[in-house]
Amino acid sequence: MIERNAAEFYAAGESERFHYIDRGRECAAVTIPHLLPRDGFNSTQEFHSPYSGTGAAGVNSLSSSLLLALLPPNSPFFRLRVDAAAMAEIEGFEEAQAEIDHSLSRIEQEVIAEIERRAYRTAIYAAIRQLVVVGNVLLYFHEGGIKVIKLESYVVNRHANGDVQKIVVKEDVPADRVPPQYRAEAGMTDPLRKTYSVYTCIRYEGDMAFVHQEIGGMIIEGSEVEHAKEDCPYLALRFIRVDGENYGRSFCEELLGELQTLESLQQAIVDAAAASAKMLVLVNPTGLTRPRDIAEAPNLSVRTGSAGDVSFLQAQKQADLSVAQTTIAGINDRLARQFMLAEGSIRNAERVTAAEIRMIQDQLERSLGGVFSLLSQELQLPMVKLLMRQMMEQGSLPALPDELVEPVVVTGVLAIGRATDSLKLDQFLGSALQTLGPQVVAQHVNVGEWFTRKAASLGITTAGLVKSSEEIQAEQQAQMQQQLMMQGGGEAVKAMGQMAVNEQQSPEIEEENV
Repeated sequence: MIERNAAEFYAAGESERFHYIDRGRECAAVTIPHLLPRDGFNSTQEFHSPYSGTGAAGVNSLSSSLLLALLPPNSPFFRLRVDAAAMAEIEGFEEAQAEIDHSLSRIEQEVIAEIERRAYRTAIYAAIRQLVVVGNVLLYFHEGGIKVIKLESYVVNRHANGDVQKIVVKEDVPADRVPPQYRAEAGMTDPLRKTYSVYTCIRYEGDMAFVHQEIGGMIIEGSEVEHAKEDCPYLALRFIRVDGENYGRSFCEELLGELQTLESLQQAIVDAAAASAKMLVLVNPTGLTRPRDIAEAPNLSVRTGSAGDVSFLQAQKQADLSVAQTTIAGINDRLARQFMLAEGSIRNAERVTAAEIRMIQDQLERSLGGVFSLLSQELQLPMVKLLMRQMMEQGSLPALPDELVEPVVVTGVLAIGRATDSLKLDQFLGSALQTLGPQVVAQHVNVGEWFTRKAASLGITTAGLVKSSEEIQAEQQAQMQQQLMMQGGGEAVKAMGQMAVNEQQSPEIEEENV
């Protein structure tokens, strides 16, 4: 059943959304203003430029770090996992397990290639910047890519557990794109009207999602669509989850006090510097020096006068400004660490080791582990499932049974994709070589299986790269034949030929005996 009056639901949700938009605009004003401009802003107006660039640099740095963590280039950020019961049935068949792992790795590569082809990375970066500054954003996945919808254009209602219950998106559409019959039925026939408000309603019930569009309270014909919940192309994202709230909180909101303090102090420093830079010459009116002589005197000229009659106007605020400058330096240092700016994360010293830099970066990455977890559940996993479903419908991916194969996202910068498996393989082999020696390892480790698992962990296709067991056996036989020919000459060749004839005749003899 379709619920009407999406416009009424949107109007009722605006009052609750106002607080989040207001805070988002405060955060944008001291970082990147165009991410959420003031109400009524249009492209012909000018933005207020912040005096401090630390907020903008921090937002861009943190957004880039999150983008590399969520969508690492040329590396799958998810893995396809086979059901444990199904894997138990083929336990002991190493070749079958390796082949399954290899096939799933190829599918992962196909999905990553499709993400690059659809230019998801650009849209995801824009969405992450919205999340860092505003805390909320809505993504619409269509066949051509992703549409990023800002908080000021939609309202959302969630269950107590955080699951989305209903979303209504408001879009101003040019009048020439609205069919005349809908304008007439809705009573909006003003010929001077340039835009009309079209509302898109997304409602979730159980495992289904129902989508329709309205204009003037009238449902647009052909806009009603039903999706499985996992296949719904709308994703309402949050940066920081707060229980009981329909919207999320932003990263900048937690640092808003320092950002605003930095902006005020930086403005004061700039104004004071401009005042101090003004050169004003004062001449004693009762002295021997005439102001006109000073004003008109060229460089290196000689004039009659007294040096005590001339002075320069100075603000004498160096001590006060040094206090402000010290405070600014401290705030910049703290913000740089929070925003994962590299120059603020590394101590100022002559010798800083690579291990120290790596340790600092790891600490910063672990501090955002909760963000990775939330985005993996609300962005990465739904995006992968939706994209795989679309690719299966288009025939670019083989149909995979949902009850046997499912995508699993590994969160965190150090555990993205299959990097953890690759690291474990290296640690296992290195420890074995160090403890037991290369001879014992060569006797017990299947080198071909190690190559297969290592390539799968790195997301590399081994077809045509790693030799199969049949190819290795054929090469070994060829080498043996060549060595025998060099050692025994023609007699060895005759002997090998006779052995081959005997092998061909033996099955025939067995058949005759039977």
